[in-house]
Amino acid sequence: MKSLAIVLFLFAVNTISAQSTFDKWPAIKEFHQVMSQTFHPSEEGNLEPIKTRSEELMNKAAVLLKSDIPAEYKTAAVLASAEKLQLKSKALHKLVQSKGADADITKSLAELHDVFHEIVGLCSEKK
Repeated sequence: MKSLAIVLFLFAVNTISAQSTFDKWPAIKEFHQVMSQTFHPSEEGNLEPIKTRSEELMNKAAVLLKSDIPAEYKTAAVLASAEKLQLKSKALHKLVQSKGADADITKSLAELHDVFHEIVGLCSEKK
């Protein structure tokens, strides 16, 4: 029971931090909207959303990298992760365009999702 309370507490803290990060950095919020609408269906084997929206996700990653990153988040680590996000989103889009295997698309999207969470985590550390 104690472990569950700790997990719920950490989830709440991360959610609050993510919400303030999203409020302060609109571009990451916009990226998250497309990411969540494509990643979560992929967890259930539905790749249609990412296959139809990979270009949009790639464009959101490019906008995020070029956006006005709030000063408190503008660190070398966040910038490096944002660059990685852009590169991985381009690779994912190319994979979708070339009709890559579903397993490869799923893996690429999961890696992109991990980089997104890396950025949010780095921003949350700054609190």
